[in-house]
Amino acid sequence: MRVRIKLFAQLRDRAATGDVACELPAVDAATVADVWDALIVMHPALTPFQSSVSSAVNAEYAKRQTRVHDGDEVAFLPPVSGG
Repeated sequence: MRVRIKLFAQLRDRAATGDVACELPAVDAATVADVWDALIVMHPALTPFQSSVSSAVNAEYAKRQTRVHDGDEVAFLPPVSGG
């Protein structure tokens, strides 16, 4: 299964790219968490964001247990701070 990963802000900076193609094993139960785990293998510098990153699947906010399918776009967004 192939998904497209979009990275934003600090995540994009740390990975030195905002767009990553990701190949996952062809399983029916792949989740956003599985995509994140595959991303960490490719870009270990993103590991510190593990507990604070938000995600979206096909432009809709999604939880880590949300299932993903072949061709989906999974976006990861770092926490936003400011005042």
